[in-house]
Amino acid sequence: MTSENAPSSHAPLQPLLHVDVLALRAPTQYWAAPTGEVGSKPVHGVYHGDVRHIREINLSYDGRPLEHIALNRIDSSNLEFISLLRGIDDETADPKVRLRRKISVSDGWVRESLVVESRLQTEIQTRITVRIVPDFAPMQEIKSGTVTPRSWKVEIDGSSVQCQATAGEATFTLAADSDEIIRDGNSLVLDFPLTIAPAGRAEFGWEITLADPTLVVRGAGSNQRWELPDISAAAAVDFRIVCWLNTALADLDALRLALPVAPEEEFFAAGAPWFFTLFGRDSIWAARLALTLNPPQARTTLKVLARLQSDSEDPSTAAAPGKMMHELRSAPLSIPGEKMVLPPIYYGTVDATPLWICLLADTYRAGGISRKEVRDLLPTLRAALRWITDYGDSDGDGFLDYIDKTGHGLANQGWKDSADSIQWRTGELAQGPLALCEVQGYAYEAAVSGAELLRELGETGGQELRAWAQELKANFAQHYWVTTPEGTYPAIALDAQKRPVDTLTSNIGHLLGTGILTREEEAQIAELLTGESMLSGFGVRTLSSDAGGYWPLSYHGGSVWAHDTAIIVQGMAKAGLHDHAMTVVSNLLDMAEGFDYRVPELHSGDPRSETKQPVPYPAACRPQAWSAAAAIVSLEILAAAAVNANKSSNAPAGE
Repeated sequence: MTSENAPSSHAPLQPLLHVDVLALRAPTQYWAAPTGEVGSKPVHGVYHGDVRHIREINLSYDGRPLEHIALNRIDSSNLEFISLLRGIDDETADPKVRLRRKISVSDGWVRESLVVESRLQTEIQTRITVRIVPDFAPMQEIKSGTVTPRSWKVEIDGSSVQCQATAGEATFTLAADSDEIIRDGNSLVLDFPLTIAPAGRAEFGWEITLADPTLVVRGAGSNQRWELPDISAAAAVDFRIVCWLNTALADLDALRLALPVAPEEEFFAAGAPWFFTLFGRDSIWAARLALTLNPPQARTTLKVLARLQSDSEDPSTAAAPGKMMHELRSAPLSIPGEKMVLPPIYYGTVDATPLWICLLADTYRAGGISRKEVRDLLPTLRAALRWITDYGDSDGDGFLDYIDKTGHGLANQGWKDSADSIQWRTGELAQGPLALCEVQGYAYEAAVSGAELLRELGETGGQELRAWAQELKANFAQHYWVTTPEGTYPAIALDAQKRPVDTLTSNIGHLLGTGILTREEEAQIAELLTGESMLSGFGVRTLSSDAGGYWPLSYHGGSVWAHDTAIIVQGMAKAGLHDHAMTVVSNLLDMAEGFDYRVPELHSGDPRSETKQPVPYPAACRPQAWSAAAAIVSLEILAAAAVNANKSSNAPAGE
């Protein structure tokens, strides 16, 4: 018999996540099995930032294991597990003694509150034992499946029943309602002797406070504010939007972070468990997709990224003047077994810079940022526009492109950043520098929007930007379109020889609504994306099922990503293709229902004709900020459909 933790002769594996449960409040998270066990799977434990402080929490009573019967997901930060204690119960069929464990998580703090409830008419005595195993393993080791045991030291204060465990600069302080805390080998042990009166209860618990001075992010200090409209009309179109929205907004709230130097400037962390930090592209898209509900994160995300905008060229970090960053960490990111090593602040992203400009324009139009604040960001805007026109095109062909110059950075630097994501229809990998199609759409929209912002502020330079955008649009129309047995559509990219890489992908959906396409071209693309090879029944596939490299469980080569599908939906709506948008939103709602409304980072591209439920991608992060924000886009589409239906029903007869 083998298990996920069993020794194996093959290479270490990334932990699977799909069956486990989580309570979080960024940058702290608590991973457990649905039974409440902590330690039976590689991902389990209590994390703070990029360090897992505790890897195992085991509860027993009188040396016996608990018998789990229920899990209650209270909200994003609170879980409850219910177990039976039949070893001290009577012999009747009805269970009369149970243990309720409530886990509460906030920034740098975890509390486990326990209650033993008895319906017995006699007094009972028992001893609850909690065994806690410190770990202090870095996130990158856990993700790679190569955790190295670490030594740690502990100071126990018997007078106050608390202790402090330390490894390096990371520490946690454990306090308990128990008689004492003892160290037993690699564990800290809490004993709770209990006497429970007839039909009585006993309440007790323990908590930990976690600290790591090396963290480059901190938890949000404010309460999340949403401008929620009346969603009854949208719910009348599809009631499932209420369940999804409630879960999604709670997860987005729990995923908020800030920089220690600017605690008021909050942003959405990318996702749990691996990405509790600032990602340029991810944080921008999450804020942009959520903009309808006007969260302050759109405005503050712009400011956070402006702080970190590069002002110089540095090949070792992929930085260039005006470029927005990709990823922020407290130390270099090195995944054991991989050649990739990223510096603590890394700029290897080709799309975050134009997307920052698009978010600025969208936020200003939505009233989420003042004219004065936009003017304060004018130097950042001009530098970002200059990166697009002067630095983003490495070979002077007029298109934004990328290539890793270090040999240990990201091979692909668009949103599909896995090494095998850019393929020909045959399945062969395209060679860079690569100029992604959607990035040209972002750049066109950014140049036009940037020109409009300059005009609004009474600044010069808009005319030149519009001319640059028109030239990009003409060149795109000339060089990107391909015709294959699947139809006529834009290639995913131009390769190093300027050849259009001919696979049909979801990337083309990001062009919708950017302005780089004609109305006829947008309609043509929408038809392809809602066709059988692209629309799975649970969202839009990243790669056509007719492509040579298609595999439904490929990270970017056939899977479905909720945020990718939501971007496509939003583009369809901007293009006036409302029927197509509704078709895809129905897919998203089916997907959300299949995942109990906590939508993962991605899932399998298996067609609905073959499976009634979406098949998990088992290593997908969950929750993921931009996946959660897909619920807000779906709400927009349903609300618009309700308005249109109402107009139709009220139209005079004969119209």
